[in-house]
Amino acid sequence: MKKQWIMVAAAMVSGQAFAQDNNDSTTRKTLDEVVVTANKTPQKQSTTGKVITVINKDQINKSAGKSLGQVLNEQAGITINGALNTMGTNQTIYVRGAASGRALVLIDGIPVNDPSLISNEFDLNLLSLNDVERIEIARGAQSTLYGSDAVAGVINIITQRKDQAGPLNLKGMVSAGNNRTLNGGMQLAGKTGKLSYSATYNSLKTRGFSSAEDSTGTNNYDNDGFDGYNTGALLKYQFVPALSLAGFFRYNNYRTDNDASAFTDDRDFTTRSKNLIAGSKLQYNRNRLFVNATYQYSDIKRIINDDSLHQGGFSKFSNDDYFGRNQFIEAFATYNLGAGVSFLAGGDYRFSSMNNEYLSISAWGPFESAFNDTSLYQYSGFASAFYRSRSEKLNIELGGRYNKHSRYGENFTYTFNPSYSINSNLRVFGSIASAYKTPSLYQLYSSYGNKDLKPEKSTTFEVGIQQQHDRISNRVVFFHRNITDGLDFDYNNFQYFNINEQTVNGIELESSWTPVRGLVITGNYTYLDPTEDSQSRLTFKDSSYSYLLKRPDHQLNLQAGYQFRNGFYAAVGGKYVSSRYDVGGYQVPDVKLDAYVIFNAQLSYSPDDRIRVFANAQNLTDKKFTEIRGYNSIPFLLTGGIVFNWGK
Repeated sequence: MKKQWIMVAAAMVSGQAFAQDNNDSTTRKTLDEVVVTANKTPQKQSTTGKVITVINKDQINKSAGKSLGQVLNEQAGITINGALNTMGTNQTIYVRGAASGRALVLIDGIPVNDPSLISNEFDLNLLSLNDVERIEIARGAQSTLYGSDAVAGVINIITQRKDQAGPLNLKGMVSAGNNRTLNGGMQLAGKTGKLSYSATYNSLKTRGFSSAEDSTGTNNYDNDGFDGYNTGALLKYQFVPALSLAGFFRYNNYRTDNDASAFTDDRDFTTRSKNLIAGSKLQYNRNRLFVNATYQYSDIKRIINDDSLHQGGFSKFSNDDYFGRNQFIEAFATYNLGAGVSFLAGGDYRFSSMNNEYLSISAWGPFESAFNDTSLYQYSGFASAFYRSRSEKLNIELGGRYNKHSRYGENFTYTFNPSYSINSNLRVFGSIASAYKTPSLYQLYSSYGNKDLKPEKSTTFEVGIQQQHDRISNRVVFFHRNITDGLDFDYNNFQYFNINEQTVNGIELESSWTPVRGLVITGNYTYLDPTEDSQSRLTFKDSSYSYLLKRPDHQLNLQAGYQFRNGFYAAVGGKYVSSRYDVGGYQVPDVKLDAYVIFNAQLSYSPDDRIRVFANAQNLTDKKFTEIRGYNSIPFLLTGGIVFNWGK
């Protein structure tokens, strides 16, 4: 049956890829959108063999009313577990079936993560979609250029505007929705002489709904709210046309009342998260040479508090404080040697530390524990050579990275990525690349830690074909990824260890069709065929699974949008997620979750480019479905608002 799905998906693309005559010059269109994530410097998307998906500003504008996690959750190969639950729910990023922490998140090209989390991932709840200009997703192994955690892909969230003109530009947004949801934000940006700047502020508050599912429907669970804001600023000075220096900072803060455990209401459980990011970036770009030097400092504090008088039980009070700190330094240069050959070389240094304090009070008195401030560091050197033929038909990347870790020592990665344009409408591409994930501070040094952990390693092979015309475009990718020395928890010895091995074969299909002027139909489909050898969650003996927890084998997203000539825009969409498994509990079999289909709609009106009124509806049929066992998913949600722009 799985092989049949693969054949059907391949047939869909091959049939559409040649739906138009390649000799028809009126329908020829090359894919020339400029991206930066493929090789750290701007290049046309048609000249890289990497699988890049771009969510541009227009698409983000048409997603008003959604969260950042929900927008990412609609992309091929990506599952954001928690994006369709109560606001503030942990949003776990799964890319191409890889486990959490195996997709690296960047903000404006710089890695971000929380070193106090077990898998070292980044909390998407800290960012507002209102603050995002563009998103570039590079799927597949990307460790050669981006280092640890880029096992299944890189998600580059770009907030910095590049179209600033005039001394003052103002953008504002305010929206409201059911569950007493209120969202607002403002952006200032401008340029005067050699100085440019931007500043943002966004806030979101909602009463929400109960995060825990009431399995009986009679227990009157309370609503779990979310209250957060984020602010940031950028100041850039252009000394000469070739040289610039920028400084930036970002501060994010939120509080959520989400329940602590499945099926259980807890009115006294709260989580607070605070995140500071600050740094500077120096760039030089002249003739054939591009140089970039970056420094970034970040810290994050999480406070988990449970005044358990509501629930009672063993503990009457608990407070869990986590603090993590990162420093990142990177410098690289790209030089065009001529004759289609360019070379990139650089290095980076990463430092992480964390500490934790825990206090609980029960009938037996207080209990305290601490994770003393502990750190690790790693430094890397990386290089890639690029060849582009004079006709730009043949493009090849060959690169490698050397990494030195303060605990386990050395490891290496490589990338080989060719692509070839058969004509202006059709190209083929492929790659073979390795990647790695370093063990986290918690996995190494906690009371469950193992100081002898090695990095998790993977090898990914992918091949694909892309077709592009004025009215129709398709891309289909087949990938095979094998992970060895997987990082996981040993429930027999109660210690982290390198044991898991995972193999995932998959297909990703992305399509866009414009049958008539103004109407755009887009869709993507993801198929996963996994095998995972790990410790049994039932008996704790070695076992093999043909499924992945919380990750479906089949996922489909479709949307049809029509742009009317009078400024109205309307869109309807749907999402299908196949059945999948979630953890049943301690030494309990995994639980199968039902497949589901949900629908959404978007309506907006823009009389000119200065104002836009919108309404967004999610889960139109108010369908009850389960994303995380024991927790509620979104009911029917309606949001309406207005966006205004002033300036050039």
